[in-house]
This record gives sequence, C-alpha cells and structure tokens, in this order.
Amino acid sequence: MKKLALVIAAAMAVSACDNRTPEQEVSQTVPNSASQVSYGADQTETGTVAKGDDGDTMTEADAEQFLEDAQARMAKMSEEVSHASWLASTYINVDSQFTEALAVERFTSLAVELAQEAAKFDDADLTPETRRMLTMLKQGLVFPAPKDPKLTAELAQIGSKLQGMYGAGKYCPDQEPGEESSGADDDKGKCYTLTEMGQMMAKNRDPKLLKELWVGWRKVSPPMKPLYERQVEIGNAGAQELGYDNLSVMWRSKYDMGADDFAADMDKQWNKVKPLYEALHCHVRAKLNDHYGDDVVPASGKIPAHLLGNMWAQEWGNIYDVVKDDDMQAPYDLTQLVVDSGMSEKEMVKVGEKFFTSLGFKPLPKTFWERSQFTQPQDRDVVCHASAWNLDGKDDIRIKMCINKTGEDLVTIHHELGHNFYQRIYNDQPFLYKEGANDGFHEAVGDTIALSITPKYLKQIGLLDEVPGTDKDIGFLMQQALDKIAFLPFGLLVDKWRWQVFNGEVEPGDYNKAWWKLREEYQGIEAPVERSEANFDPGAKYHIPGNTPYARYFLARIQQFQFHRALCEAAGETGPLHRCSIFNNKAAGKKLRNMLAMGASKPWPDAMEALTGQRELDATAIVDYFQPLMEYLQEQNKGRQCGW
Repeated sequence: MKKLALVIAAAMAVSACDNRTPEQEVSQTVPNSASQVSYGADQTETGTVAKGDDGDTMTEADAEQFLEDAQARMAKMSEEVSHASWLASTYINVDSQFTEALAVERFTSLAVELAQEAAKFDDADLTPETRRMLTMLKQGLVFPAPKDPKLTAELAQIGSKLQGMYGAGKYCPDQEPGEESSGADDDKGKCYTLTEMGQMMAKNRDPKLLKELWVGWRKVSPPMKPLYERQVEIGNAGAQELGYDNLSVMWRSKYDMGADDFAADMDKQWNKVKPLYEALHCHVRAKLNDHYGDDVVPASGKIPAHLLGNMWAQEWGNIYDVVKDDDMQAPYDLTQLVVDSGMSEKEMVKVGEKFFTSLGFKPLPKTFWERSQFTQPQDRDVVCHASAWNLDGKDDIRIKMCINKTGEDLVTIHHELGHNFYQRIYNDQPFLYKEGANDGFHEAVGDTIALSITPKYLKQIGLLDEVPGTDKDIGFLMQQALDKIAFLPFGLLVDKWRWQVFNGEVEPGDYNKAWWKLREEYQGIEAPVERSEANFDPGAKYHIPGNTPYARYFLARIQQFQFHRALCEAAGETGPLHRCSIFNNKAAGKKLRNMLAMGASKPWPDAMEALTGQRELDATAIVDYFQPLMEYLQEQNKGRQCGW
C-alpha cells in the first residue's frame, strides 16, 4: 500500500499485493505524495500575484515558510496516525477502531486545512519546485473531507468501520441468513477466515465447495454498501472544494499528465499486452473444460470466477496443476522447497533481507524484528493483508503479515521488503518527498525484486541443488503468466469501476452491475451464481473498503519489467530476461539504490529515466519477457474458439 489507505493517504503504510500482488500487501508511508502533476498546468504568467485572506501579496518566501511549517505539522501528526492504524490492524476491536478514527479525523482535518491553504498560492509567481510541493499538498488525500468538521469526523469513522468490517469478516457455513456472527467458532460450526478460505480455494478442486466459499465470503460486503455510498458523497464534496470536478478527476490527476491522458495511457499499455492475455485465457479455459467438463466450464465464452484458484480470480497461479500439459514440468515447486528447508516464518523474512543486503542495502534495524507481525495471532482478530510500514518516516519500518510456509509468501516477503528498503533509503528527503516517484513505483520495486527469484537465485541461497535446463522454461513462464499476465485486466478495472462511481457515471443502484460488466469485458470471467444489487461484490476486495487506489498495481506490472530489464543490463546479464537474477550484483544494486533514494523529489519520468533510460511507461519489456510462452500458446490454441 502506499500511504494510509483509509480516508487519507497520509499515515505510513504501503500496500503490497494480492497474493504476490495487491491482496496481501499494503504499505504505510506518509501522505499520498506519489501524486504529481506537470508544473506548467499550475503555473501562472510571470508577474501574477496571489493574495492572502488579508489581501497581502503571497510571495515565494511566504510559500516556502508555509511548506516548512506544514511538513513539520504533518510529520508529527502522521506518526500518531500510523501508530493508531497499526494498532487497529493488529488488534481489531471497538477501542482500537475508535482510537484510529480519532487520529484519522485529526489528520484529515489538518490535511484539508493545509490543502486549502496551499490553494491560496495558486496565482502566485513561484518556482517549479515550490509549485510542485504545493500541488502535492492539495493532492495528498485519497478521500478529502470538506471543511465541515462534522463531515471530517464522519468520513474518518466510515473509513475505520469499513476496514474493521473487512478485517473481521468470516464465513460461517451454518449461520442462518441475517444472523449476527460472533466472529468465532461456536456451537453452530466452524467459521472460516479469509486466509483459510484462500488456502482452500488454492488447493481444492471441488467446484461445489469452491462455489460455496466464493459466495460465502461475499456475504461480508453488502453491509458496506451504504457506508461506501456515503463515503463517496463526502469525498466528492471534499474534492470539489479543492478545485476538482470529483474524486475521479482528482485520482487521475496525479501522474504528471492530464486526468484523461492518464486513463488513455492505461488503455494504451493494456492493448499492448491484451493479445497475450487473450491467448492465456483461451488456453486456461480449454484446460479447465478438460478437467471439469462442459457442465462446469464451457468450451467457449467466459470462465466461472470461482475456479481460478483465487478468491477474486485476479491471479491464477494456484491452478497451474490443472493448466499445465502432462509433459510440462515446472523447474521447481517453491512451496515444497520452503517446506523442505525447515525455515521458520521469521527465517523466511531473513532470506528476503539477505537479497537486499547482497545489493548493498543496510540490514534491517533491530526494531523491525521486534515490532513486525510475522504470523497470525491466535488470541485476536488482525488484518492479515500483507503490508509494509514506516511509522515514523525514519527507521521504524515493519511488515505486517500472517506468513504461511509457501512459495507464494516467500515471494510476497521479498515484495514487502522492497517497500521497506525503499521507505528507508529516502527517509532523508523532505516529508512530502518520502514516497515513491509515483504510486506504481513502490509496487513495481517490490515486484522487480520478486522477478529475480529465479532458479539461479534459489541455487545461490541453497534451496535448489542445480539450475534446471531450458526445457523447463515454458513451465516456469506459464507459472509466471498465470499470476503476472492474468492480473493485468483486474489491475485495470478496479479503478475504472471507482472512476465511474466517483464521476456519477455509475449510480449506487448499479454498483454491482457495473462491477460485473467490467469483469466480464476485461477479464472474460463471470460470477458462478446470479448477482444483483443486493450484493456489493466490490466490497469483498480489500482495496475498496480499504480505499487503496488500484491503478498503481497495473502500473507496477508494467514498470517492474522495465526495471528488471534495465537492472539485468546493468548486471551484465545477456541471457533471457526470465532467467536473470540481480542477487549479489553490486552494479545493479547501486543503480537501484540511486533511483530509490530520489523518493518523490523529482517527477516520475526523471526517476524512470535514471534507472531505465526511458521517460515513458513501456509494456514492451513484459511482452519480450513472455515471448517464448506466447509462441507456445499460439500453437496450443490452434483450432480453439478463443475470445469471449
């Protein structure tokens, strides 16, 4: 996650990923300063002056003093919010949620006050650097509250309630419709946590059970709908007070380009990789049809969402056993390697730390090991969604996970630590610059490191005896694609849905209908049972009640391959991209550290250029990485009716 994923984006967490992408991670840092806009759009003609409330001319010196004071106040308050949010995530109860809501309310009030003060400089003649920091202040909120303190308090309370509802959510099979759940196992039978259901969906192949779990988890979200509707109403009012038409425009205005230009660039990059997704979809559907038969999975059309090994059908790696050909051998079973190693959960984190220190990063501080949450406590409810935190903007970095001894979680650990090392290396920057170059960068860095978890790396750290031959590369790439490529349309549509909700294109009465329209159009999947507006299926996905913008994950999937290609070149690797690991390469490490240390101090194209030599998002690296698999899929799909 990036900043606080509540009604503000300003405490200190960085959301990581689902599986090894967004659902098991969220990162806390400071305000949502990952948003940046081009300077020219905000600059006025030379000689234009701004006036304060008393009519005095607002000068560069006034702006600099304001920014100094504002950042000091925000730094102090964000640390308070971060600790309250950590408490609310690791001890879910009415008291921790109350405490968090109060802290969030105070921070939101401060952030709104400062954003409105920053707007007084809109017509001032300022340097680009000062103008940029003022713009960051205005765009630092995810859900900005209006000036009305009652609305600020209401918004904070809604955010905390939504997070708590999701975090404490369970599915109790024997519970009567409408009956309140105690959230614990009782005399009516076992209640399943999301973590437990996720594990079952990953491994079980009984379509009846999978459908039950799919439907069961989505019972947690209908009560969220009226809260979410009200939250959008308040947030839009706050965005309008800051000069934006609505939250949709505000969210899309944070990427050094116009709001509509950003949305268009997202579609442009998607169209570059869409043929690969369509080929993968066609092959996966055919394999599922072979496994389950026509009555469960049709040979053409959309794939039922509950059969893809993931609660949200966002990543499909868990059904590799169904999708692979009989003669296709994966180079290794990472989960089995982890289990056979005998590593504890904490030792898995030590392995991840060693990757970064091999690149020249400083070891994690002692407090990291003392304060992080590595496993799920047995005595209380916690948010297991994996996240990386920096609570004081300095060295109080932590991860929050409920680690399982799986290959997936080993990868997630590397990803989350990517957030932590990023947070730590830019901690000397001014408060507003303690952030990724854009919000996709934080996610991309973690995923870039994960791309180096190759057979070569696993041999170097002693988990593999020998590096498998190239005859197993297609199996490896298939595993990667089932996560990396399958995720892309989902990564795109989550915020497309929110943008439509925020700008009024989708009314509350059509929330669920619009959600499934996008899922069917972009992913080619369908709900296993009929859905209606009595459901609120978007709320069953963490990032909706958690208010974490999702476009960052789509961007990260593109950026990580750009980063990986550039770092492999810096490391002197000349072989296929999918076989490259930068582990223990100081040259690649230096290039990575130099870019990370910039934080948000420069527009993201500058940071991109510093690492890759390119100033634009470029999906060609991901296409290059998977080219051998694309050729394989095209051969396999001959004679099949692809598309949906």
